Amino acid sequence: MHFETIAQWQTELTTAIGAADSGAELEALRIRALGRNGLIHDIMGAIKTAPPGDRRAWGQAANAWKQAVQTALDARQADLARPRAAPADFDVTLPGYWRGLGSRHPVSQLIERAVGIFRRLGFTVAEGPEIETVHNNFDALNTPESHPSRDQQDTFYLADGQLLRCHTSPVQVRHMQAHQPPVRIVAPGRCYRRDTADATHSANFHQIEGLYVAERVSLADLKGDLAFFARALLGPDVKTRLRPHFFPFTEPSVEVDFSCHVCGGQGCRVCKQSGWIEIAGAGMVDPNVFRAVGYDPEAVTGYAFGLGIERMAMILYGIPDIRLLYDNDVRFLSQFGV
Repeated sequence: MHFETIAQWQTELTTAIGAADSGAELEALRIRALGRNGLIHDIMGAIKTAPPGDRRAWGQAANAWKQAVQTALDARQADLARPRAAPADFDVTLPGYWRGLGSRHPVSQLIERAVGIFRRLGFTVAEGPEIETVHNNFDALNTPESHPSRDQQDTFYLADGQLLRCHTSPVQVRHMQAHQPPVRIVAPGRCYRRDTADATHSANFHQIEGLYVAERVSLADLKGDLAFFARALLGPDVKTRLRPHFFPFTEPSVEVDFSCHVCGGQGCRVCKQSGWIEIAGAGMVDPNVFRAVGYDPEAVTGYAFGLGIERMAMILYGIPDIRLLYDNDVRFLSQFGV
């Protein structure tokens, strides 16, 4: 390294510093020059390898270089902080330009649409915390100790023994503990599970739970309400079917399919040639859940269902990968502008 080299560096840096337009750009130049691994590190290292007779001159040159760069940085920083006067031809009396607030996220749009449809059926909205107790998330929902969903590989547990809810069903537990029948609620919200992110799974997703408890509620009420929801959301020709399944908190339990609105039930890529799309898990509330919240299972019956918001969004909008909903790509999200 020669004295000419550090002189050249000083010229280049002071020129770049004088042209910096922002604090971030200025900070990047400071790190390049004076950071731990910056140019000053190379200059100071050259002192150690210089002949003993030249080290004094090298030290003086290094200090002068550092002081010159720091002075240029301070001056530009002060200049950037100084209020800038408006150009002479700028009319300050003109109204400002309105910048739009952006568009609503497709998940938020779909939650609002779904809630609006259920409100027409007499449902009200209930909410609950995303950090839940094991009792509300599992015990009160008749989930046995041996159930795999309790495992740490499936659920996010916190240091204090609580957890991030893995469904919005705890909202139902809290609402029933605080209200006597009849109950008719929907509970939209975030849920968390230890899923590996891929095209159809995410560790963070949204559900909308539904609960209807009263005298003589039947599976026919469940099918009728979900059929109304399907037609209101996807069109008047959509059909609904129930398939037997198992969930700890419902008995009997069913999975709910809607006929594919893309192909009309004929079979396509979206429905994997089956003509049907799985939308929800549902069933009649298990008597043990009623006992856990203080209801008399001999006096009331009820149904519950859980709809996956992201899955409905993917179907409704033709989204091939769930991760697109969370990449914050403005080009993608602007397509759903409302």
